[in-house]
Amino acid sequence: MSMRLSTVILPVDRWHEGGRAKWQKAEELGFHAAYTYDHLSWRTFRDGPWFGALPTLTAAAAVTERVRLGTLVTSPNFRHPVTLAKELISLDDVSGGRITLGIGAGGNGFDATALGQEPWTPKERADRFGEFVPLLDRLLTEDAVSEQGTHYSAEEARNIPGCVQRPRLPFAVAATGPRGLKLAARYGQAWVTTGDPKLYEEGTPEQSVEAVRGQIDKLGAACAEAGRDVAELDKVLLTGFTPDRGRPLGSLGAFVDFAGRYQELGFTEIVLHWPIPDSDFAADFDVFETIATEGSGQLA
Repeated sequence: MSMRLSTVILPVDRWHEGGRAKWQKAEELGFHAAYTYDHLSWRTFRDGPWFGALPTLTAAAAVTERVRLGTLVTSPNFRHPVTLAKELISLDDVSGGRITLGIGAGGNGFDATALGQEPWTPKERADRFGEFVPLLDRLLTEDAVSEQGTHYSAEEARNIPGCVQRPRLPFAVAATGPRGLKLAARYGQAWVTTGDPKLYEEGTPEQSVEAVRGQIDKLGAACAEAGRDVAELDKVLLTGFTPDRGRPLGSLGAFVDFAGRYQELGFTEIVLHWPIPDSDFAADFDVFETIATEGSGQLA
């Protein structure tokens, strides 16, 4: 299988001042999917423009026809399964069945306290994620759901007519810990990683590959425990957070060398950040365009 190339477009542009054009260009360049982050604000972009993920994806669905669309990733930090399910079913309908939900446990960024709560401990995040995903799965596949959980509940929640994609839109589960990997094995159509964050500052590209190899081994064990073949899951690498940083976007050759190492591990999709000048995601757009149009062919 050839490696699929996708992009993630941060929601930092007003729709009529460049936002729409990026999503249309992503389809024109032939990307498999175009994703966006589902945050209220994020890192160094906190004090600048930042728009909502689901309205942005709805607008993108209206001006594109073929490219898949989705989040990388949505988390429980400010979402509830009942309201999220309704919005996702609507988005899947508007897009004609082109939505993938990237979903993760979240972290301690600005989203963690924006609603006025104390940041959750890692255990509480895992506990909430462990309730969030199964309930969302039910909400997206059943017409009516009632469930009482410790953190999330639903009472006669109606979701008719359900997703265009059956039995529901696909989940791409971001996880590296044991509990998250079990959720990916049970509920995921894809698994997402950014590599090992502990290696970002001081690690080497080679160490990163080995760390991800270990993650895939653990995913395989989780799938075996769930009675599932790990080959059934697409494996997605969101780039920009390994020790390689922006080097894979330096040239077509650099990208092919980088992506080839992960392709050998079994990855089926590589996600590149759409270049943003004067940021951690700055890159030469001409090189980015060349990678988008020629990179996948060189990884066949």
